Amino acid sequence: MKKRGKGMGCMWYPIGFTVMANPSAATVKVNEDGTATLITGTVETGQGSLTVLGQIAAEELGISTDDVHVVSADTDATPMDTGAIASRTTYVTGNAIQLAAEKAKNILFDVAAPMLGVRPDQLEAKDRRIQVKGFPQSCLPIGEVAAHAQNGAGTPALGSASYNPPTVAMDPETGQGKPFSTYVYATQIAEVEVDEETGEVEVLRIAAAHDCGTAINPMLVEGQIQGGISMGVGMAIQEEMLFDDEGRQINPNLTNYIMPTSLDMPDLEVDIVENFDPTGPFGAKGVGEPTAVATSAAICNAIYDAVGARIYNLPATAEKVLAAIKSKDHSDRQKYLPAG
Repeated sequence: MKKRGKGMGCMWYPIGFTVMANPSAATVKVNEDGTATLITGTVETGQGSLTVLGQIAAEELGISTDDVHVVSADTDATPMDTGAIASRTTYVTGNAIQLAAEKAKNILFDVAAPMLGVRPDQLEAKDRRIQVKGFPQSCLPIGEVAAHAQNGAGTPALGSASYNPPTVAMDPETGQGKPFSTYVYATQIAEVEVDEETGEVEVLRIAAAHDCGTAINPMLVEGQIQGGISMGVGMAIQEEMLFDDEGRQINPNLTNYIMPTSLDMPDLEVDIVENFDPTGPFGAKGVGEPTAVATSAAICNAIYDAVGARIYNLPATAEKVLAAIKSKDHSDRQKYLPAG
């Protein structure tokens, strides 16, 4: 007989390293044709970080993301970046890029102000133009201003900056401190079906609500959450490293190391909770590793809701679930046996 159950998993997760310095640096150059070059040490590992970082630079400069050329991950040419780890790239590297782009933009403002007959603080960068606030018709193309900055004023529109999240070391006696600059939060709810006769678990549906600050690129955020859930499903019910008595792994390849495919994925519902973080670039925090944290807990709680058996050792394979069901049934029977 198959039974259904629902379970919830909640989590909070820090962005960046624990107290330790984890800086990023960046350089932004505005070119005479109105495009910009972003130079960052960040490595793209498939999560879409370079797209997001390009968007941050473009937003600060008032140009299109297509106008930003990203040069990345060449340690001979790019500035220091701690790495695409600790779910820190959007927050830490993004802050460095926003600061660098702001410096380049301020050079453009200083050059454009006398050309437009206003003060630099009366200007804004928008729609590929440097324009007077409240009077968008009084404007100059960014490329024209960048060319004049370089060839006329002798101050190329170039900005470099670094960012290191502010933290407070933990007090060894009280445990008080601020080990991370910001945190993200999430709740996931799983619905499963468990076969009581075999212990087989099928994950039918997962609903996930994630607070990642401002979603710079909502489509990428949703994709990351879906990808994290797929990893969480594997962790919860399939993926297990097996060893023989001599400590050698007996399933070292994808023919016998079981992991989810697209056919194993449940129906997914993703809700991105917008929560502006004033310390992040345009309010952003992060969404990388946290996407997988709550999944296993939600699935195991759903298994318990379905059959009343707790799984404490992942993955919740059919063998473990069946054993837990039988152990529960045995314990239940023992409760009702007459004493003596």
